[in-house]
Amino acid sequence: MTSCLPCLEGTYMNQLTSRRQCFPCSRCDEGSGLKMKSPCTITSDTVCEPLEGFFCVDPSDNGCGAAQKHRSCEPGQCISQNEYQTGNECCPMCLPGSRVKTDCTKVKTTSCQPCLEGTYMNQPTGLKLCFPCSHCDGGSGLKMKSSCTKTSDTVCEPLEGFYCVDPSDKGCRAAQKHRSCEPGQCISQKGTASTDSVCSDCSDGSFSDGTFPSCRPHTQCETKNLQLLKPGTTSTDAECGEHSSNKTITIIGIIVPVLFLLIVISAAVVFHFRDRIKSSLCSGKICIQTINMCYDSDR
Repeated sequence: MTSCLPCLEGTYMNQLTSRRQCFPCSRCDEGSGLKMKSPCTITSDTVCEPLEGFFCVDPSDNGCGAAQKHRSCEPGQCISQNEYQTGNECCPMCLPGSRVKTDCTKVKTTSCQPCLEGTYMNQPTGLKLCFPCSHCDGGSGLKMKSSCTKTSDTVCEPLEGFYCVDPSDKGCRAAQKHRSCEPGQCISQKGTASTDSVCSDCSDGSFSDGTFPSCRPHTQCETKNLQLLKPGTTSTDAECGEHSSNKTITIIGIIVPVLFLLIVISAAVVFHFRDRIKSSLCSGKICIQTINMCYDSDR
C-alpha cells in the first residue's frame, strides 16, 4: 500500500500523483506587473493578477503569468478598444472573421477582407493576417471536437483512453494515455478525459490482474470441498482440485462398472456362438457329450 505525506509549506499538488515531491508555489512578481489574487495552498498554486495599470500578456488557467503596463496614448490620440494605431492614425478594427486589407487614412476608413481558408480571427483586429487553425494531432492523444471556422479555432479533445494535460479555454492542446495498472493492482478510479486512472495495491488474501475495478478475494477451496493446489498471490487466484481420496473413489466408480460390462458382453458373445464354436472344434471327429471328449472317426 502506498504511503503518502502532505506537501511541505511553500509547495502544492493539485492532482493525483505518484511523485515524491510537490510543486513549488509560484510568486507574483511586481517587477512583472503582478500581484497576488489568492495564496498558495497544499492543493492549489498561487493565483496572480495584473497590477493596476497593467494588462496580462501570459494568461494561465486561473490567473496570469506575466503582465505589461498599459500603453500611454500621445497627445492627439484616443483610447478605443475598437481601434488600432498605424502611424499617427487611429483606424477602426476589422470584425471577427476578417483582417485588414488596407489601413485607414484621413479620408477613408479601414478596408477589411475575410480570413482565408484554414485561418480564423476570433476578435476585432488590426492585423493583416488571421491566425492559423490548430490541428488535433492523434500522436498527441487528441481528436477534433469541433472544426475551425472563420471566427473560432479548432477545438480538440482527448482520444478514448487519454486525459488532457494541457487544457485550453474550450478544449485541450495535449493529452496523455491513461495509466495501466500492474498485476497485483486494481483500477480504484477509472480515468476520464481530464484525470488519469488511479491504481491501488491488492491486500493479502485478494488479487487482480490489473484490469479489475476492485481486488477480488482468493477462492476458498475448503468451502467447495476441494484441495488447495496452489496458493493465490496478489495477481492470481488460488488453484483448487479434488482430494486424492475422492479421485480414487471416482476412478474405482468408473473402472468397476466398465469391467462388469465387459464380462457380461463377453459371456453373451460366447453363449450366442457356442454351437458354432463346438462344431468347429469337432470337425472330422465324433463328439461324446456325456464325457465331453472327441475321438477320431477312424477308430
